[in-house]
This record gives sequence, C-alpha cells and structure tokens, in this order.
Amino acid sequence: MKFLIGCFALLLFNSNCLAQLNALDSTIKVDSIASPNYKKRQNIVGVSQAIFFTGTFTALNQVWYANYPRSSFHFYNDGGEWLKMDKAGHGYWAYQMSRLQFNTLKWAGVKNNKAILYASLTGMGYQTIIETLDGFSAKWGWSWNDMAANAIGTGLWASQQYAWGTQKFKLKFSAHYNKNSDPQLEYRNNQLFGSFFAERILKDYNAQTYWLSMNVHSIAPKLQAPKWLNIAVGYGAENMYGGYANNWSTPTGDITRFDLKRYPQWYLSLDVDFEKIPTKSKALKSLFYVLDAIKIPAPSLILANGKLTGQWMYY
Repeated sequence: MKFLIGCFALLLFNSNCLAQLNALDSTIKVDSIASPNYKKRQNIVGVSQAIFFTGTFTALNQVWYANYPRSSFHFYNDGGEWLKMDKAGHGYWAYQMSRLQFNTLKWAGVKNNKAILYASLTGMGYQTIIETLDGFSAKWGWSWNDMAANAIGTGLWASQQYAWGTQKFKLKFSAHYNKNSDPQLEYRNNQLFGSFFAERILKDYNAQTYWLSMNVHSIAPKLQAPKWLNIAVGYGAENMYGGYANNWSTPTGDITRFDLKRYPQWYLSLDVDFEKIPTKSKALKSLFYVLDAIKIPAPSLILANGKLTGQWMYY
C-alpha cells in the first residue's frame, strides 16, 4: 500500500508538470521562430525530479517505515496475498510512471529511443528503491513477485512504444468507495484501508479494478469503429480483509470470518481512449492524457464464482 501512495504522488507530480509545461508553451507567441531551449528544459526536469524523488523517499522512509522495526536485508514471498490484486497494482503503476516520464522527457527534447529507455529505467528504479526499503523492514521484505509485476507493467509500455510509437493496449484503473453495512467489517475497513475517501480509493483492494484497455481501431483498422473506442478486460476481487485470510485483532479479541468467501472477478466493458479524441487545445490534450490512466464507468459483464452477470454502469 505504501507503494501505491508513493506512486500516486509521482503520478500527480508528473501530471502537474505536464500541465504546467503545456501551459508555459501556450504563452509563447505564434510568430516566434526560435526553437525550444531544450537544455533549459532538461535542467528544469532534472532539478525538479531530483528534488521530488529525494523528498518522496525521505518522507516515505520517515512516515511509513520508521513506524515499523528494521531488520537485516531479507526476502519475502508474498505471491499469494490479496488474490494478486497488489501485483496488478504494481504493474499498473509501473506502466503509468513510464508513460508519464516518457512525455516529460520528450518535452525536454530527449530523442525517442533514449526517452523510452530512460523512462523505463526511471520507473523501475523508483520501484526498486521502494522494494529495497521493504527488504530492510521486519514487517515486509524484498519481493521478487513485486519486481516481476513492475517489469511486466514497464515492459508492456516500453515494448509498444518501441514497436508502434503508440499504446494500443493501455493499463487503466477504476475504484469506488466501499462502505460496509456490517459494523465488524467496516471496523476492519477503517483499520486496513482508512476512513477517508482518498485513502479508500488508494488502499481498498476490494473496491479496485485494474483494466487492460484495447483500442478497437488500432487492433482492427478495417472495422468501422470510432478511433476513440476501446474494449477493456478488468480484474478485481472481493471479500478480502487480510493478505491471506479474513482474520484480525480488535480491542475485544481476535476475529475470524469463515463466512466470507474470497474470490476474483473478471470484467468485460467499453472504454474511451481519450488521446484519440481530436482537439487543438493544449489544455484539453493535457487533461485527456491524464484521464487516459482511468477507466470510465460503463456497462460491464462480470464473471465471478462461475456466474456471468451484467451491470449497467460499473465503476
């Protein structure tokens, strides 16, 4: 979960950078024939990101890891936790960090192939540092499963960028606020995932869905489909109130909920590729770029526990 918080901060930082940089460019006079000062842009990006990365890791170390006992470096096999929802999260954030870093580097004038390489290394490097901090924490440990998920997310982005110069298959995210009417489960929700909306969105694996969103026109150009239309396959899970099992401690004693079956869910839905929506507005382009990290609410088919159901508007 601390991984998601750190990555979310990076996502907001890079998204804000892109919006600010595009806004800055829009103030340049149309009749200006001077080429962009890429050296200056590279200095801006280098200094700002160095400050951000240093501040993020320092804060994460103090706010999160300092609250738990330290240990010698060790490994931890967490492959079965949270029905692999945390691994889906690792892959998603690795993809998004690489995507955002690439556009920032391109703005700074870095050549295409170098920008792809540096964006991939930055995304993986960021996550490797977090994983290393895990390795020195007694509560966690270095997870090769986490690193494999990180590599898959970055690899999905980089391979498409190298091969096609565009993303035909995008990783996206959706979530909703999951308030439970059962007081015992709501207590556990607050204990695990926090009580505020933003915390729940970032932490509650029961309320999250990770999507592979595929552009119809890019995959099958002969079909008469709008260029912005996507089909998305999603993965989620339900009834998880612990990494491996639904048991926890309260001030009045230990609780185990055997009545709650933990199960995965698969989704099929429609989606929008915002970057394929034509516009000449730089502000809208920046907005669409950020929105492309999110799966829009849409009608969905849901496969869970061997049953296929539908929902008119799935968030």
